[in-house]
Amino acid sequence: MTAPVFPRRPLGRTGLEVTQVCVGGGPLGSMPENFGYEVSAERGTATALAALTGPFNFLDTAAGYSDGESERRVGAALRRIGGVPDGFVLATKVDRDGVTGDFSGDQVRRSAEGSLRRLGLDRLPLVYLHDPEHISFEAGMAPDGPVEALLKLKGEGVIGHLGVAGGPVELMAQYLRTGVFEALITHNRWTLVDRSAGDLLDEAVTLGVGVVNGAPFGGGILAKGTAASGKYAYQQADEEVLRRVRAMEAACAEHGVPLGAAALQFSMRDPRITSTIVGVSRPERVEETARLATWEIPAGLWDVLQPLAAPPALWQW
Repeated sequence: MTAPVFPRRPLGRTGLEVTQVCVGGGPLGSMPENFGYEVSAERGTATALAALTGPFNFLDTAAGYSDGESERRVGAALRRIGGVPDGFVLATKVDRDGVTGDFSGDQVRRSAEGSLRRLGLDRLPLVYLHDPEHISFEAGMAPDGPVEALLKLKGEGVIGHLGVAGGPVELMAQYLRTGVFEALITHNRWTLVDRSAGDLLDEAVTLGVGVVNGAPFGGGILAKGTAASGKYAYQQADEEVLRRVRAMEAACAEHGVPLGAAALQFSMRDPRITSTIVGVSRPERVEETARLATWEIPAGLWDVLQPLAAPPALWQW
């Protein structure tokens, strides 16, 4: 069987071109508190290697994932293949101090310098301000704050393009309205279950910001099903959410479609979304994700799934 070829699409106004699927580097660094299992260093590095040489040209990691371990494993994989492949887009994120919570401009610079060291690079093509909900918007934009530090790093040529990655949709919109950011990651807020990022996606597109949608599986439940997980977005799901996911599972089974294929393609088929992040923790998961991304889904299934989204009161917002 011929391996699928994934076309590349412009990521907003960055000039970068990426596949519709982005490999998420959180699990490959081992995040048992989120995913419920450990990932060894060798398996994580092998997974990163599969991502760097597989059908997708986009990999997302972060300084804060497992205290830099995700980046270390990606860096080890890069050394094995002699650097970032031509045309490949490697994105990372600057984070607050995991111990003190410091999210100052100085901390952002330390975070970026740590990423360069762990990845073995002298320049970072795309860097996101990660989880700015841990400080106020005013603190984020303050003199000597994190956004100012990112702009200085971009001016110095250390960073190519700036993005913002976080949860609360209105806060993300505030950051986009500054005009500073060229890319957005929203997560757990545009899935088969939760549609709270709808207005944010519209605004991002209007502003020319490239949209990357994270966690299409809601942390696992929309891939593994309710028999394997009762959590959505890493927290115990409301019983109404579970009821609706069970109905989705039944509808998918009736149409001969894996729930994970429907969950992934729900994001991929949205014209506002340039790429969708899927976290992987084993090398074979890269090819499995490619199969889910290309699974043929009958049009009638979307008609069944659409009204099964949770009511707005249960969305993440």
